[in-house]
Amino acid sequence: MTALERLAPGDLVNAVTRYRDALRDHREAINRLNVYPVPDGDTGTNMALTLDSVVAELDGVDGHMAAVCKALSHGSLMGARGNSGVILSQVLRGLADKFSQLDSVGPDELAAGLGAASEAAYKAVMRPVEGTILTVVRESAEGAERARAGGANLVEVLDASRSAGASALERTPELLPVLKQAGVVDAGGAGLLLLLDALLTVTDGRPIELAASVPESVAGVGRAARTPGDAAGAVSGAADCAGDAHDISGLRYEVMYLLEAPDHSIPAFKEVWAGIGDSIVVVGGDGLWNCHIHTDDIGAAVEAALDAGRPRRIRVTDLLEQVEEERWVREATGAAEEESDAWVGDPPTTAVVAVATGGGLRRIFRSLGVHQIVAGGQSMNPSTAQILEAVEAAPSQQVIVLPNNKNIVPVAEQVRSLTSKEVRVVPTSGIPEGFAALMAYDPESGADTNADAMREAAGRVISAEVTQAVRSARSDAGDIQAGDWLGISRDGIEVVSSDAEGAAQSLLQKLVSDDHEIVCIIEGEGSSAADTRRLTEWLSENHPGVTAEVHHGGQPLYPYLFSIE
Repeated sequence: MTALERLAPGDLVNAVTRYRDALRDHREAINRLNVYPVPDGDTGTNMALTLDSVVAELDGVDGHMAAVCKALSHGSLMGARGNSGVILSQVLRGLADKFSQLDSVGPDELAAGLGAASEAAYKAVMRPVEGTILTVVRESAEGAERARAGGANLVEVLDASRSAGASALERTPELLPVLKQAGVVDAGGAGLLLLLDALLTVTDGRPIELAASVPESVAGVGRAARTPGDAAGAVSGAADCAGDAHDISGLRYEVMYLLEAPDHSIPAFKEVWAGIGDSIVVVGGDGLWNCHIHTDDIGAAVEAALDAGRPRRIRVTDLLEQVEEERWVREATGAAEEESDAWVGDPPTTAVVAVATGGGLRRIFRSLGVHQIVAGGQSMNPSTAQILEAVEAAPSQQVIVLPNNKNIVPVAEQVRSLTSKEVRVVPTSGIPEGFAALMAYDPESGADTNADAMREAAGRVISAEVTQAVRSARSDAGDIQAGDWLGISRDGIEVVSSDAEGAAQSLLQKLVSDDHEIVCIIEGEGSSAADTRRLTEWLSENHPGVTAEVHHGGQPLYPYLFSIE
């Protein structure tokens, strides 16, 4: 194809769409650049989901640059997921702000747009850290400006920007020790370079390849299958200031929400947040702000918003439990399509909607009286729209929602203002709590009565889980190698073991006492009848007063979930 001299509005839409497709195609490879040991999938997933929102917003806009840029800016603000998604949204909004008054974009305007994107990204982060996506976007902009000053054309400016960004990405391990120790480059920076690749595809016909975004020296590092001789990955909160790495020993929760507040109130809001957390990103303007923080104090993070204005779309993620696996979505969605949700008989006074994945879990929830099941789980968080759809389909005007995951609780809460039905959310943080809550469910009682009883029942449960490390790391429980089995409680990683049964038994040994009465064992993929029998025998020998109940849940990646009452 002939190289473009200027980008028309349609070319910009084409480039953004190709960028979305590239992030989808390479999401898992970008996720593997993360350094937390459990099978997480944040940076690539968050960037891809952010672009999904942008492309949806672009669908149907007219051919004028102003309309395209308005959709680009609004879609990225409203759809931003995670720290990397928020910063990426600022990059896109910086470009949109510079392009919105133009008919087309040439080399001068492109360089100016990249400069604005870099400036917006840095302003979004309260304590910027080099060696992250921030470094990559800044040096990409600097490369573009040098080329523009030398009289380069559009493709040459893009080429120079891409080359400077790639060099910056390759140096990120030298700037951020956690990356060097893990043997990877910054995941957000790798994802950002795909944007420049998409622009080069549209302007010059070049293919998009992740290999072009990740230096060859580290492209194969960070996968689940590591040998014992590989460098152990460390987990650092420093990387989190502009990415999505997690800190086992640091701040526990990620809090995000949209904040409707006057612009003059934001400096004071930021000061409050500076005292309660890290990885602070506050972006937006004209009364609407997208806010992100890592903190141990969820209540204070939300109260700060109430002092400034009105928060909405509140999302809380437990960074120790953040797990994403696309197969869960496919299998759970398929199971949902195969099941019939038609209610037979007289409607109850109060219906129940629950979030779950795994055929066994779904059957158990159905047997306990749940009327609608939404496919979802840890880091496979359903949208507000999906929960709303289930609430509307429930056969009653009063509905209880069991999110069964901390991340999903605030999303479920949003449904209450979107439906004419009377909705109560019982904030169950795991499947075991959901089961316990249903023990107190009375279909003929009202929503408030049920919510109080179910909340009390769920609060009596101690939840824990066993999963497998996908990469090496260090934790308070000891060094972790890829393939080790981890026992995790609400307090973090408690146990590191060479096998699932050993991790499960050691975890129960830490959590179960003679004061407890029931241990519910929920088997998932990777469990075995022999391992489960040994666990029940161990409980019988060591805690003869404790009753073990075994259920087959079929949940992926977690061979055992525990509920201790």
